[in-house]
Amino acid sequence: MSDGGAGEGGGARPDGPRRVDEFLGEPTRDLGAWRWLWTEDVRFPVRSHRGLLGRLLVLFKRLLAPLVRTPQNDLWERQRVFNLIALEHLQELRDDALRARGAVEKVGWHEGRIEQLEAYWRQGLHEVMVHNDALFARLDQKTDRLRREVAELWGRLGALARVAPGSDGAALARAGEEHAYLRLEARHRGTEEEIRERLEVYLPHLAGGEVLDLGCGRGEFLALLRDAGVAARGVDSSAEMVEACRAKGLAAAEGDLFARLAAEAEGTLGAVVSFHVIEHLPPPRIDQLVKLAWRALRPGGVLILETPSPLSLVVAARNFWLDPTHQRPVHPELLRLLAEEAGFMDIQIVQLRAFPEASRLPEIDLAALAADQRPLADAVNRLRDRIDELLFGCQDYGLVGRKPPSR
Repeated sequence: MSDGGAGEGGGARPDGPRRVDEFLGEPTRDLGAWRWLWTEDVRFPVRSHRGLLGRLLVLFKRLLAPLVRTPQNDLWERQRVFNLIALEHLQELRDDALRARGAVEKVGWHEGRIEQLEAYWRQGLHEVMVHNDALFARLDQKTDRLRREVAELWGRLGALARVAPGSDGAALARAGEEHAYLRLEARHRGTEEEIRERLEVYLPHLAGGEVLDLGCGRGEFLALLRDAGVAARGVDSSAEMVEACRAKGLAAAEGDLFARLAAEAEGTLGAVVSFHVIEHLPPPRIDQLVKLAWRALRPGGVLILETPSPLSLVVAARNFWLDPTHQRPVHPELLRLLAEEAGFMDIQIVQLRAFPEASRLPEIDLAALAADQRPLADAVNRLRDRIDELLFGCQDYGLVGRKPPSR
């Protein structure tokens, strides 16, 4: 092991030979000096500052020292070896401490660099966000401008379609109407994901066999059936809707719903479904659709019809009329009667899409009232429940009817 330096923390060995004087008075803290002392087995000189008496005492000690030292040589050697081992451990501890201090200094340096880099990163991120905000603001401006230009273009095309002679003008007008209806449905009915999630309630009612979707629209139910492994195809009078279905790999055809249903072979379909179509039809046509569906279904086949619920005054008096192509709400009991007269059995009316609590009438918290006020508040709450059910209830309902199985 190399010699340690002078001082408490160690350093370079002082020039010149070691001297015993380093250990007299205030002892040195140099581990190297102590290692020299015990390795060389250096003896401290016998000294005195008491004049003649002191010199006699020194002479006496020198004469006596061999007599005392010889019996203690073994003990002295053990003490010397122990001291050397202790010095080695002290040296190792000091070296470890120096290395640890160096590591701490390096960690501190790295932490400083990390903090500096984080500051640069925050500054850079702030600059990027400011730049992005500016880009998004410009993009929003351009999008608004394009939206206005498209709206103006559609308006001019619609006006031209109304005055253009011949079949080309009629086709242009129809294309404009279809585009406007798509925008209306996307705004008020919901996204494709939301509608698909709502339609999952009908999957347990299907009893097998091919499904025909009348008015398949954007194909939400067709996609749901495809993922469930159910054979299905759809028909819609909108060429744009049919094109959207085909773009998703769904089987859909453009055409008249009644003509397509009447053309189906009798007793072949597993289910006939139609979502938010019958409210566009007069009552005689609804009756015709139900009877044609009964004819096309095989024994045990299912008819599913969904429409806005007139049992909710909010729906019947307000939401229903957002769509200008709606003719009249269809009462669930009228639809049940038409299905029964056509021959369907096991008819169920499924209430769908309850209004969120935030839009319903508030309820009085009885626990927050005094005991004598609670009976009156409870009566008000009961009246509130009846009014709330009349105003809100559910937004849609579905009829599920089954053709009797063959005997």
